[in-house]
Amino acid sequence: MDSSAILGITAVILTSTIHAFVPPQPIILHTTTPAWRAVRNNQQTTSLSVSIGIGPEDETTTATADERIILGEDGQPLPHITNHEPYRMERLSKSDIAADNWYASLLESNSPSFLGSVSSLARERILTPVELVDAPKYEYGHEEWTPYSSRRLPTSKLYPAYGCERFGLPVCRRGAEAWRQFDVGGLCEVDYSGVVEGVGTDMSISESEATEIITSLQSKGAWIDDNSCTARLVYINGRFCPILSKQTDHIKNLDSSYFDGTNDELSEQILTYLNRLPDGFTDELAVAVDDETKGPLTSLKKLSGPDHCVGEPTSQFAINNQQGTAAFAALNSVKAGSVGYIELDKSVQLEKPVLIVNAQTPSGGKSGDDESGVAIHPRLLCVAHDESKLSLIQSNVDLNEDSDEIPKATFVNGFTQIFVGANANVTHCYLEESGGTATARVEMSDEELEAAAKTANPETFVRNPREAEAQRPGLRNTHFQTVDVHVTGEEGAFETSLMQLGGTGRSRIAITTTLLRPGAISTINGFSLSGGAQRSDMRTNIHHIAQGTFSKQDQRNMVGGRSTASFRGRIRVEQSAQQMESDQLSRTILLSDHARIWATPSLEIIADDVKCTHGATVSDLSEEELFYLRSRGLDMVTARNILMYAFAEEIACNIDKTISGEFDDENGLRSRIINRLLSIVPEGEKEFVGGEFQSS
Repeated sequence: MDSSAILGITAVILTSTIHAFVPPQPIILHTTTPAWRAVRNNQQTTSLSVSIGIGPEDETTTATADERIILGEDGQPLPHITNHEPYRMERLSKSDIAADNWYASLLESNSPSFLGSVSSLARERILTPVELVDAPKYEYGHEEWTPYSSRRLPTSKLYPAYGCERFGLPVCRRGAEAWRQFDVGGLCEVDYSGVVEGVGTDMSISESEATEIITSLQSKGAWIDDNSCTARLVYINGRFCPILSKQTDHIKNLDSSYFDGTNDELSEQILTYLNRLPDGFTDELAVAVDDETKGPLTSLKKLSGPDHCVGEPTSQFAINNQQGTAAFAALNSVKAGSVGYIELDKSVQLEKPVLIVNAQTPSGGKSGDDESGVAIHPRLLCVAHDESKLSLIQSNVDLNEDSDEIPKATFVNGFTQIFVGANANVTHCYLEESGGTATARVEMSDEELEAAAKTANPETFVRNPREAEAQRPGLRNTHFQTVDVHVTGEEGAFETSLMQLGGTGRSRIAITTTLLRPGAISTINGFSLSGGAQRSDMRTNIHHIAQGTFSKQDQRNMVGGRSTASFRGRIRVEQSAQQMESDQLSRTILLSDHARIWATPSLEIIADDVKCTHGATVSDLSEEELFYLRSRGLDMVTARNILMYAFAEEIACNIDKTISGEFDDENGLRSRIINRLLSIVPEGEKEFVGGEFQSS
């Protein structure tokens, strides 16, 4: 065989091989007869083209959405839908409409806005509806092309993502992933549209009133003297109280005068921080992330390339992985009366902690006899520049519980933003102890209550604890807290301890930490205690974006009575976050057969050079450990309480000692936790039911 023949065969084989890796080109109908009639008549009208060489044609024709023809059952072409606005609200259920109206009542309440352009931009973002357009379709070879995209038929309706039908940010939905297992129905039944009297102005109190408040806060472990703290900001029903506070030049309260356009003290960077929204609704990263292959990364929605990115925050795919906090963070920007402000200059290291107190009275600061509740929106911004050090404590407590004030349902919607610079160290403690204490023995049956009443103290024994719990004022309260953390400098470290201890009917804490520089460290310690008829939820999101970052999470849950708790911990590792390490562990003690827990640790790993672990355990108290304590002469209740406190102490030991108090302090954190555990500690012996021990 001569060389020309061999060359020809080689060219044919090479051409066939390369064409096997080229995506097939779409077949386009070319005919003067309508295409649908051609199909009905079994006419084949395709245009054939010949490709000579070893690659595809330079010019290709691609069908657009408008050219696709969809036939109905009768064989006739269906009309294309180009205007989707008439169908925007079509999928709403009655509970969805109730949720939208509830959120609108908070947004449209009579309370004015005080944060100037920050409030205006947030309101505009909420009220601007999501645009109903198809996702862009990219050709093969485009940098945004992905094989995992779907394409809507031109005859199909285009709906907004679940929760975005009425507003530009997703609001709560009973069936949404972000709100699964939460009491959305009960939340929307309570009217929180009332306004705190005097919101946006400082609270003036007398010296005698200040002394009484200080004594009350000391009894709740929510007070640090001037000599023991660097600064202290105290808010009562969302209003700043100067006489109870200790301010400095860089730790102070920002009232409306800082945002009315006449004060230029706030830099553009600070305003940019205040305008940020969580859950990816601010697409620009707090700082650009270096990437060897793609250059600086600045867009959150495009991280890890088109095959693995989260995409537009209003898409259903993105919303399914969000915490549902963006709408409430924006609501906080619209309604907050002031901002707690902390900024540490470079190399400033504070040896004493900074305390932020948010206290609520039974009336929530609202007067009148109407039954509507009140909404409070605490706001805090903390910026720790390079090589700085800070211990930050946030405390939420009740105030004047024994007063004659008419209790009002209270909705606390807090938003905390923290930015950590290079080699900076921020230790954060969040104590939620509002809402009173859950009622004990709600898990007991009527027969068990009758038996217990025979030996109990008749003066303190509650004969119908379930009814007492249902009438408890704190059960109507709701507490939301969003914490958004960005570690923006190399070797920056952030550690937080979240203690969810209160008796609020519905409590939800959501924290996100974003690691944007090599060597950044995030540690999250969480403890959630729920009893009575409470519904509690704790959600965490650790986002590894930069290379060589570290995170560790230890979550403890204790669920008793007839309460329901949920925990969802998400760790996402982007393609750029190579050589990172992350550990996550959730442990739950379930104290009652009527209590419920949903624990969901999750990992989303796109990088391929990582070290990650996660896990979850759910159990009752150890029978062997109880037997050991009882063999030493302790009764069952005391033995259980010791084990329960030891479980909580592993998280509580991380709280700043200045606020947690001494070991034997009657107002210290240890004593407060023990008192709350008494409301959920199970009584009686264990019964052997169905092959397993059950608490009775």
